[in-house]
Amino acid sequence: MTAAGGFTRFLRHGWPVALLTAGLASLAACGGGYNAPRSGGGGGQPNNLQAVQVNLGPAGNDVDTLLASVTVCLPGTSTCQIIQDVNVDTGSEGLRILASQTGLHLPQEKDASGNPLGNCITFADNSYIWGPVVVADVQIAGEQAASVPVQIIGDPNFATVPAACNTGGAADDTVTALGANAILGVGVFRQDCGAACAGNAAQAPNVYFSCPNSGCSIAAVPLQNQLQNPVWLFPQDNNGLLLSLPSVPATGSSSVSGSLIFGVGTQSNNGLGSVQVYTTDAQGNFTTTFNGTPYSSSFIDSGSSGFFFLDSATTGMPACTGGNSGFYCPASTMNFSATNTGANGASAAVSFTIANAMSLFQSGNSAYSNLGGPNSGTFDWGLAFFFGRQVFVGIENQNSPAGPGPYWAY
Repeated sequence: MTAAGGFTRFLRHGWPVALLTAGLASLAACGGGYNAPRSGGGGGQPNNLQAVQVNLGPAGNDVDTLLASVTVCLPGTSTCQIIQDVNVDTGSEGLRILASQTGLHLPQEKDASGNPLGNCITFADNSYIWGPVVVADVQIAGEQAASVPVQIIGDPNFATVPAACNTGGAADDTVTALGANAILGVGVFRQDCGAACAGNAAQAPNVYFSCPNSGCSIAAVPLQNQLQNPVWLFPQDNNGLLLSLPSVPATGSSSVSGSLIFGVGTQSNNGLGSVQVYTTDAQGNFTTTFNGTPYSSSFIDSGSSGFFFLDSATTGMPACTGGNSGFYCPASTMNFSATNTGANGASAAVSFTIANAMSLFQSGNSAYSNLGGPNSGTFDWGLAFFFGRQVFVGIENQNSPAGPGPYWAY
């Protein structure tokens, strides 16, 4: 059994977010949703609670992929569509929907000169995501955000990908390549790029592009026109979120159900309790100390499948062979401990285990708490970290009982 995948995107954070697959037999992708009216939480459940699942995903071959449904609407109308199998990603900001998965003709976001705006994500394996920025009302559970800039991935009617975005790899514009029908970025920041993209276009990264008929060029984009973390735009429960997933056995689980709960300390179901709060630096990172060495570019990321950290020489674990080289394959399960320290000085040890990825994949399960791989010089605490924990995300400059974000808490 093989696995394919790569570490993803530089936007605001420079974080490697892994969408990694287990190479199982692919299934047909789900359809493009359907028109549906707006609705509240329904069923007597709190309006801030959205069910999430971990399963093999719409392509039928993904592991440790956290999925939810999101409703998008033409702004100010009841013409809506439910997008199923949306990857919930605390390692990025903004909603990004595959063009093949939406039938809505959402209005185009434009720059000050009236030119359409494009958005680009580039990946470490040279693959990329490209598409227009459009505007939609976004509903998750009973929470709604109005007129949110979102991206449509791989829109065939939009401008050709510019050279500054296409770095020579493939476009991740299919369900199989993306591992989901859309990505819901709900990380610790309000926008996907922030001040770096809002200043001088000559100094801006290759994230936003102005696209007149003559072709696309890198552009500076005001904060309000960038892709937005929709949570902070909710009228309430807008200071962060809580992801709660149960534990899974050492051999994994065929599927897992959990909760995405909006707000921190705003309702009876999202109180911080006794969790420890770890504030971050300006890039959303904290420090992980492993075997006495501190690594300051560490983060918690539900969009990555496992624990991605350091290298074989440092961890003593070999990488798997063949298409599974992005994972560790120790001869036997290994136990580790590391210490996380926030910018606020809060510090505590974390124990975790890494099993042989090849052996795990042979089970055919989709949810693993002991999956890991190399990621030189840093710690990416991916979805494997979330099992059996309540993990809070505090959004920048949004007040909460723990103070303003950005922070992680668990």
